[in-house]
Amino acid sequence: MEERKIVAEVSVVPLGTGSASVSEYVAACIDAVSRRKNIIYRLNPMGTVLEGPLEEIMEAVKEMHEVPFSKGAMRVVTTLKIDDRRDKPLTMQGKLDRVKKIKPDVKI
Repeated sequence: MEERKIVAEVSVVPLGTGSASVSEYVAACIDAVSRRKNIIYRLNPMGTVLEGPLEEIMEAVKEMHEVPFSKGAMRVVTTLKIDDRRDKPLTMQGKLDRVKKIKPDVKI
């Protein structure tokens, strides 16, 4: 039996870095999550959506949270949203497909 997956969205924001840009930190966070074989990820303009087993997602988020500190940030705000569905399998693509079925002209 395949392990139950969740879909989560994470946003990691370093504060007090001396620059308004965070793209360097985002790229390093993506490096951290991309090494995990059981997690699928999609970067979007406001965060990163993750799909995989809950335990592995939590480990990945913890690692992503630490990235800005390793690059010199003194403060980091990480926001995590978790969608954990128990009545049927849950995937990022399934969520998008369902909306697209209802509203075919939606931009995804």
